[in-house]
Amino acid sequence: MTAYEPPDAAHDASYDAVVLAGGAARRLGGADKPGLRVGGRALLDRVLGACADAGTTVVVADPRPTARPVRWAREEPPGAGPVAALDAGLRHTAAEAVVVLSADLPFLEPATVRSLLTALRTSGADGALLTDADGRDQPLVAAYRAPALRRELAALAPAASVSGSAAGGLTGLPLRRLTAALALTRVPDPVASFDCDTWDDLVTARARIREHGHVLDEWISAVKDELGIDLDVDTGILLDLARDAAHGVARPAAPLTTFLVGYAAAQGKGGPEAVAEASRKAAALALRWADENTAEAPSEAGPGAGLGTAPGADADAPQAAPGPDVAG
Repeated sequence: MTAYEPPDAAHDASYDAVVLAGGAARRLGGADKPGLRVGGRALLDRVLGACADAGTTVVVADPRPTARPVRWAREEPPGAGPVAALDAGLRHTAAEAVVVLSADLPFLEPATVRSLLTALRTSGADGALLTDADGRDQPLVAAYRAPALRRELAALAPAASVSGSAAGGLTGLPLRRLTAALALTRVPDPVASFDCDTWDDLVTARARIREHGHVLDEWISAVKDELGIDLDVDTGILLDLARDAAHGVARPAAPLTTFLVGYAAAQGKGGPEAVAEASRKAAALALRWADENTAEAPSEAGPGAGLGTAPGADADAPQAAPGPDVAG
């Protein structure tokens, strides 16, 4: 292992991310696991979405199209295993904290990444990792202190060479050889730690996101990824608007109104606040529209009855001349 060389440009981000996406996927028959889709999105893109606020995101694999820009790296030799891949990715990072992820986590969320970073910061440990439903450590869903990783990687390389490891020093080493030397804190999360190692796992993941409690959030996330939109809005406001437009105007008004709200917000180059304000205005209009349809018609004797004409009279017919003044 050569000495660590920092990236050309430093940055102030609170963390960097290294995503390992170059495995052989043997239990999937050698399928392109990072490219398999769950909820219409590639597994790799789902993971990249969870760490979108990283200062630098390094994917250790052969380059491929992704939903957002990343930096690419490759272990030497390719296929040398997770420790060698982590070492290759880490060389392109500069932040003190590094989130290390596998590319097959369909339920990983930004909140999970934040919880790992919080646990790392508050615990004083070398790393914070998730544990799965059976309490097993998941070292590829974790946040680490980069200096601790570099220290142990440097210590492993000569030891591996002495013990007869393949060329490259770190080739073929299991991750437990690395993590065993680190002080770790653990965060239980059976959902976010779920990974897709088999076809059955993939079927389970695809079924879960279509459950009632998840499908809407999953769909919105997928659409935002597909359209390249990085905007968090209150979906409840938009759903209420769609309901008001459908009930108060006409059912086709619901999708058209929400589209126009989004267009208006985009024209103003606004964020969530602009969407909320446009939604408020459109919802108020829909309610006014509905009020007109349900308002009680004025009685014949009420103010303005007939708008100056006798009930049932033709408004365009000539009016009779007024009669003589009774008083006069």
